[in-house]
Amino acid sequence: MPTVNVLQNRLAELEGGVAACAASSGSSAVAMTMLALAGSGDNFVSSFHVHAGTLHQFNTLAKQMGIECRFVKSRDPSDFAAAIDEKTKFIWVETISNPGNVILDLEAISTVCRSEGVPMICDNTFGCAGYFCRPIEHGVDIVVESASKWIGGHGTTIGGIIVDGGTFDWGQHPDRFPQFHDPKTRLWQRFGCRAFAVRCQFEILRDTGSCLSAPAAQQLLIGLESLAVRCERHAQNTAEMADWLREQPSVAWVSYVGHQDHRDHQGARKYLKRGFGSAICFSLRGGFEAGARFCDALKMVITTTNLGDAKTLVLHPASTTHEHFGPEERAEAGVTDDMIRLSVGIEQIRDIKADFKQAFEQVLQAENVRKSNVGKILLQDEINERLYGPSAREVE
Repeated sequence: MPTVNVLQNRLAELEGGVAACAASSGSSAVAMTMLALAGSGDNFVSSFHVHAGTLHQFNTLAKQMGIECRFVKSRDPSDFAAAIDEKTKFIWVETISNPGNVILDLEAISTVCRSEGVPMICDNTFGCAGYFCRPIEHGVDIVVESASKWIGGHGTTIGGIIVDGGTFDWGQHPDRFPQFHDPKTRLWQRFGCRAFAVRCQFEILRDTGSCLSAPAAQQLLIGLESLAVRCERHAQNTAEMADWLREQPSVAWVSYVGHQDHRDHQGARKYLKRGFGSAICFSLRGGFEAGARFCDALKMVITTTNLGDAKTLVLHPASTTHEHFGPEERAEAGVTDDMIRLSVGIEQIRDIKADFKQAFEQVLQAENVRKSNVGKILLQDEINERLYGPSAREVE
C-alpha cells in the first residue's frame, strides 16, 4: 500500500536504516522480528530489562514455538556473551527499559554481537524514532518500535515498525541464517543489505497477517509531522517535572535518567541526544496504597497503560502490566510495589503540577483520616480494657 510504504520509508530514514516494515502493533513487530530469525530448536538472548509485553512473548509465545529465550538480568556485556551458542539467532535490548529506566551499553553489547556473528536488535520506542536516540549509529543492526507511542503521539492509532539497519552481513553466516540463502528466494543474493526487511515484508508479514492498515499509516504519518516539536516539549516538561517531584514531601524517590545521580546517567549522556526522554518513575511515602489513591485522585492526568502521548499519563506497574509477575521477578525488572510510571505530556507544566499537587493533598487527607480512625479504635480498645479487663478485646 502506498501510504504504508511512505511511512516505512520515512521511519527508515529517521532511524538511519536502509528499509523498514510496518506492522499492526508494537507487539506484532516484536513477534515478526523473532520469527524472521528464529525457529524451533533455536534460541536468542534478551535483557531481562524489557517491556512486560515483550517479556511475556519471550516467556510464552517463543516457548510454545520451540524457541528458547535466555534472559540476562545484569548489565554486564560479558554475561550476554556467555549466553550465546551456535543456535543463538540474536540479542535483544531496549534503549531505555520500560518501566525500569535501565540504559545498557549498546556499543559494548554490539561488540559482543559482532564477535559472535549474531545481529543486535533494539526496541527504540523510548528513543522516539531517532529523535532522542539512533541505535543503529551505535552498532545495533535492527530497530523495533511501537508506533502507538511517541510516533503517533495522540493515543488514536496502534502500529509497529521494524527498521533494518543494513549493517549485518547475512552472507557471512549462511549456516546460522539459512533462510537468507534459500535457493528459491535468494534474499541475500537479490537484496543484499535490505534482505532482513524484505523477509519481514514479503514472508513473515504474509504468513502472520500483521499488516498495518492504510488509515492507521495515515494517522501515524500525521503524528510524525509534529514529532520533533512534541519531543522537544516532552523533554523540557519532563526535566522540570523530575526536579519538582524531588522537592515534594509526599514523594519518596524519583528515577529519571537525566538526573546526575541516576545509575545510568552516563549512559544517557552517551546515547541520548536533545534531552533525556519523557519517562519518570517515582513513588509516594505510604507505598502501594498511597500510590493507588494518588492515581485515583488525579483529574487531568490519565491513568492508563499507554505512554508517549501528548497528554500526561500515569501507571502503577505492579498492579497492571507486571501483575502476573512474582515479587522477585518484578524486583529484578526494577519494578517495586510502590512505583508509579509517569509519561509527561506537552501540556502547560503548571497544569500538570497543579493536578499532582491536589492529588498529593487528597492522599495526605486520606492518610490523616485513616490514622485518626486507627487512633479512635485504639482508644476505644484501651477504654474497654480498663472497664472490662484484658479479655475485652478477645470477647469483641
